Amino acid sequence: MHKGLLALVARSSSVQTVCQGISGGVKEQQVYELAESAYPLWMAGLYTSLNRSLLVVTAGSGEARQLAGDLGTLVSGDEVYYFPPKEVFPGEVLAYSRDLEAQRMEVLVKLAKARRLLIVAPVEALAQRLPEPGSLHGAVITLRVGESYPWNDLLARVQQLGYARMEVVEGPGQFAVRGGLLDFFPLNLDKPLRLEFFGDELTSIRYFDPVTQRSQGELTQAELVPARELLVYPEALALALDRIKKEWHELQPRLGKKEAKALEERWGERVSRLEAGFPGDALDDLLAYFSQQEYSLFEYFDHTPLLVWIDPARTENSLQQHLVHFHQMCAEMVAQGRILPSQASLYLDHGELLARGSRGQVVYLTQLPRRAAGTQPRQMIRGGTCPVPPAHGNLQLLAENIRHWLGQGYRVVYLGAAGQRGRSLKEFFTEEGIPASLCNDLEAAVPAGTLILAPGSLSQGCEFTTDRLVVLTNYETMGSRRRTRQAARTFRTGTALRSYQELEAGDYVVHAHHGIGQYLGLEKLEVDGVQKDYLFIQYAGQDKLYLPSEQVGLIQKYAGAEGHIPRLSRLGSQDWARVKSRVKESVRDLAQELLQLFAVRETVAGTSFGSDTPWQREFEDAFPYEETRDQLRAIAEVKADMARPKPMDRLLCGDVGYGKTEVAMRAAFKAVQEGRQVAVLVPTTVLAQQHYHTFRERFSPFAVRVEVLSRFRSAREQEEVLQGVARGQVDIIIGTHRLLSDDVAFHNLGLLVIDEEQKFGVVHKEKIKKWRANVDVLTLSATPIPRTLHMALMGVRDMSVIETPPENRYPVQTYVMEFNPQMVQEAIRREMARQGQVYFVHNRVMDIDQVAYQLQQLVPEARIGIAHGQLREEVLEQVMLDFVEGQYDVLVCSSIVENGLDIPNVNTLIVNEADNLGLAQLYQLRGRVGRSNRMAYAYFTYRRDKVISPLAEKRLSAIREFTTLGSGVKIALRDLELRGAGNLLGAEQHGHMLAVGFDMYCQLLQEAIQELKGQPPPKEETVPIDINVNAYISDAYIPSPGLKMEVYQRLAPAKSLEEVVDLEVELIDRFGPPPAEVKNLLSVGRIKALAREVEVAAVRHKSGEVKMDFHSGASLRGEKLMLLARDFPRRLAFSAAGGLTIRLRTTGLNSEEILAMIEKVLDRVRELTSGAGGEGQEITLPLATQ
Repeated sequence: MHKGLLALVARSSSVQTVCQGISGGVKEQQVYELAESAYPLWMAGLYTSLNRSLLVVTAGSGEARQLAGDLGTLVSGDEVYYFPPKEVFPGEVLAYSRDLEAQRMEVLVKLAKARRLLIVAPVEALAQRLPEPGSLHGAVITLRVGESYPWNDLLARVQQLGYARMEVVEGPGQFAVRGGLLDFFPLNLDKPLRLEFFGDELTSIRYFDPVTQRSQGELTQAELVPARELLVYPEALALALDRIKKEWHELQPRLGKKEAKALEERWGERVSRLEAGFPGDALDDLLAYFSQQEYSLFEYFDHTPLLVWIDPARTENSLQQHLVHFHQMCAEMVAQGRILPSQASLYLDHGELLARGSRGQVVYLTQLPRRAAGTQPRQMIRGGTCPVPPAHGNLQLLAENIRHWLGQGYRVVYLGAAGQRGRSLKEFFTEEGIPASLCNDLEAAVPAGTLILAPGSLSQGCEFTTDRLVVLTNYETMGSRRRTRQAARTFRTGTALRSYQELEAGDYVVHAHHGIGQYLGLEKLEVDGVQKDYLFIQYAGQDKLYLPSEQVGLIQKYAGAEGHIPRLSRLGSQDWARVKSRVKESVRDLAQELLQLFAVRETVAGTSFGSDTPWQREFEDAFPYEETRDQLRAIAEVKADMARPKPMDRLLCGDVGYGKTEVAMRAAFKAVQEGRQVAVLVPTTVLAQQHYHTFRERFSPFAVRVEVLSRFRSAREQEEVLQGVARGQVDIIIGTHRLLSDDVAFHNLGLLVIDEEQKFGVVHKEKIKKWRANVDVLTLSATPIPRTLHMALMGVRDMSVIETPPENRYPVQTYVMEFNPQMVQEAIRREMARQGQVYFVHNRVMDIDQVAYQLQQLVPEARIGIAHGQLREEVLEQVMLDFVEGQYDVLVCSSIVENGLDIPNVNTLIVNEADNLGLAQLYQLRGRVGRSNRMAYAYFTYRRDKVISPLAEKRLSAIREFTTLGSGVKIALRDLELRGAGNLLGAEQHGHMLAVGFDMYCQLLQEAIQELKGQPPPKEETVPIDINVNAYISDAYIPSPGLKMEVYQRLAPAKSLEEVVDLEVELIDRFGPPPAEVKNLLSVGRIKALAREVEVAAVRHKSGEVKMDFHSGASLRGEKLMLLARDFPRRLAFSAAGGLTIRLRTTGLNSEEILAMIEKVLDRVRELTSGAGGEGQEITLPLATQ
């Protein structure tokens, strides 16, 4: 890591003096004149000099998180942690996301192990009360393979520790049980665990992937840690209930009639649930009833840490402001009968924190040599550091500064000079006559007289004036901060979700031959003495279809717009055939149009751009984030298109904030590098201004001129910009449809970037089409496109899809709760206190002004703007622009904000009456916050007293799942993808899509494209298998109908033996060894896969024999048939009338033996027809099925 650099800092005069004071038993010391940019290095130097834990206290969460991130890049090992404050609500929360709780739990569990740690906590987190340390530390159970744990006791323990029981574990704090398998997702791990038991003996512990549900690696032991901070044990719960009832009955007579009734309703219901043993997820507001003593993070350290307290005066002011608002809110809620008085007892005050801190040793860091109130430092120490003046991309100025420092005998280290960037910098400084050395790590001593270029990612550099050391970062050179690694806990890596195809009772389905019906569930039926699962599908009128589970491949889940109820087909009528025919005709026209466009583009000559220059690499290195895999692939695809001599026409899809603009900027830089101009066309003035600021900031160090054309520019300014464009003095021009006007003439246009093309009108699209003829075009779309459509359009439309969200983006803390004016007030004030902004979504225009007025009464100091779709376009644009530029603190708006705008300063979203909005809308709304390096909050609220419709009730429970990666998110994503498809294909095609369902539409489109290209249509690949055996998934093996359907849906279309075996291995992994009827089902799956491979058309079991009918032209004949007959004496007979049929005699065999025999015959046929003779391909079957 940086041992050599930290050794220098550790020897600095201020660190040495502090260490001597600590050794001498000095209780309080104060270091002043320590620049904020020097904090990470100074603290890392202090930490490496001591053999004890450090607890660093800051005024706010943002600085604590950044400081922890910087420290995590300097201190080796898993030692640095950020301890966040939790969002505290006095009152009940319906559901909330667990990311913050997971970070906190990780720290508390680590502290239980008495390890040496460096923890950074904002003062608010330190002030929050915690349960008694022993209750958490004593709750951690170490589970070891080979040991026994009474099964029922263990399950009770898991629930007691706060885990929520689910069918499938997808998020932290969940557990699931299937047979002798226990899955659970501890809060302190990035992956869930799977425990396998034989009786009470633990036989295996494995990690598993929460998306695929497959096991990934064996462990010999694992920890079962609490899933929440406050654990509920029966004795403690009885005491807490007594205290709650006592306080409730004391408060009730002091309230008015209405308020007393509200209290009765709330607490009557909640106490009943507590008494019944269903405490719910969120219990933090009840802490005072469970624990009479006040504990904080201090008490969780095994040995007293050294406390490093940054600016006590500022932390006091920060905490005081928060507590004043908090206690004021609580007092109002008590008076309204919403909460009980002790629900407000959740914090310690600043004086109490200082008193607890000074019981050990403490170092205060301040800018000025002035004692803060409540502190009594014995010695004042001068820090002797200052910030480094930024060069803002002026490398000559930077070189002058470095020359001066080296001349003064300084050691100068540049952190952030890895790879190509390091080589470019070395080359530049050597040319400037500055001795520079590339160093892959800083383990060794740092020499004087030479500039050391090393990898690293501190957010800012500093100068140790007394000790003659300068550390530089990209911030000082480029003005950009490389995103630092998160301290210790990385947030779960963004994952592209699998398509949401799981079928649930009530879903609409599309049958390839019978049309649209409603799936009502699985039913086990016995036909001719054989038991199987059938899908029960209701059609129009009283028509019903019982579809055997092995034919599930014939149906698709109907996907249309959210809330759209399709018209059911009638069995046996021609309605469905007519609808399908109409859609076929339409998609054929669309396919023809797409193919023509593609063909024309292939014949036109365009500009061929060269390979990357060192400047291009320099530009890309200055990107302050880690690129995602999808982003890198998209960049490579765009560059490859630009290198071809034909014009590029690529569509780039991905949600807002997934990094499309960066892809466009890299393409733009490449074009500008080769002397070509770039036009960026956007649908709104606000977006034009936003892109202008983004591009200008990113391109400023590279002498690229960026301009904007919009109505916010005066006529004179517009004229000057247009002249600059015509003369080639403007490299990148950004604008709305104004760019398409006849008076806009380019000197040498090479690249056109179009953002959200579907939002432009027909006239504008015609103009764009003309430009497309000989200019490279990159189109950006913020609505995700479904993979099925992407696949259908391959070969006729160049598309890049960014599905993966950026890694380590701070997750949005999501809460689902009853609307509460005090909570809204607190959330707005909290965001304003950190200079942020708030979206307040109220999706009813008729009373939006009234809502804004009520908010103004709640938060008089807030500047509130109103935006909705019924405002005149220019008024709406002005409001939005003012909000982007920070002239409003709160934007009260309809759901229009779900589209497009990226405002990193908005990090709180409050949705009023969330149950009235669609899931996709809510998902996109939540995506509007959390786009910066701050923690973001989303509050989905509902009204307690409102009668909620069944649809809204269902939606509300799905919204609850938004707090994890549950099916609510999958439904929302699916709906979003369908919107994206509608945008891409246009309104007419969208109507056809609704008529047959999205997947059927994509299938028809793909067939039309293949037909027009002269490619053969796909073969109908289902092989009817009719064997008299019980083959189904029993309730004892998989109780959940949804999970059963998932298995049937994966088994039915399996095309190869490997796929079936893979599914089999997964079933054993997830559900344990299968019973006989499931083994039979898998055996039928293997037979079907083998039959398909060797060109068997059907397998039928009747009257003591199994017939295997082959397709005409099958290659099994002559000598091969003789070899086959020899291998199965007296069992096989053949007939060739109308095609080859093999007849297998089954007398004397039971059903399992019949299946095994069919499998052996088909496997041998495969060997013979593949030319391998007796040496067939070997496939290892899992032990449980052999």
